[in-house]
Amino acid sequence: MSGVAAGRPPAPGSRAGSTAGSLAAAAAPAVALSNVSKVYAGGVRALDDVTLTVERGTFVAVMGPSGSGKSTLMHCAAGLDTPTSGRAAIGGIDMAPLDETARTELRRTHVGFVFQSYNLVPSLTVMDNITLPLRLAGAKPDMAWLQTLIERVGLTDRLAHRPGELSGGQQQRAAIARALAARPEVVFGDEPTGALDLRTGREVLDLLRDLVDNLGQTVVMVTHDPAAAARADRVVVMADGRVVDTLDSPTAAQLAHTLTTVEVG
Repeated sequence: MSGVAAGRPPAPGSRAGSTAGSLAAAAAPAVALSNVSKVYAGGVRALDDVTLTVERGTFVAVMGPSGSGKSTLMHCAAGLDTPTSGRAAIGGIDMAPLDETARTELRRTHVGFVFQSYNLVPSLTVMDNITLPLRLAGAKPDMAWLQTLIERVGLTDRLAHRPGELSGGQQQRAAIARALAARPEVVFGDEPTGALDLRTGREVLDLLRDLVDNLGQTVVMVTHDPAAAARADRVVVMADGRVVDTLDSPTAAQLAHTLTTVEVG
């Protein structure tokens, strides 16, 4: 899963006119955490010496009991929060030396986000919602890429509609297209199927799986649902701020058992 086959569109995050530095960055993992800890006021240790690598073109799910550190892991990996110690990198770019302005720019160009609540702007059309991050960044949309995305998410005939005119599944598809519009290194999903019914949730997971398999996208998804996590290539299980298990291509039953064991233990 760590590459894009010949004949597919260029991988997300790729840039034309690569220098030696950008080629080195392209060879780096999509996400790399090294000995990351996060301690909040009062001594609450949300992450405890976590090391994690997410290779390009893979689908990784993060599971664990409530309070295990899943969301903090995602926030530190995505540059939304700063580790107390250790280092986090996206596409080979170490975020530790960056000020907040530079971190914001990095997130805008290298990271996509998909949330449970969609976060679409009600007054904008689907097309305007999809291209909003690009306009805010002052970037010119790559129309060929956008057309590929819109076809993939199945919204070709919904671009002039507003979010209130779409089903929940269609709104999440629009949110996924928006997350991918800037061709990010990685898309982070925070319970992306949590607000959807079972059938629609499966359709969204099918879409994420397709984006990884056929467009070379990298996806990191936080979820509590073993069936959703089982769609990933690798599942990272957390407890008490640490990675306690890593499973490759597990079944939902295996994950449910692992999660129960972690919760009981």
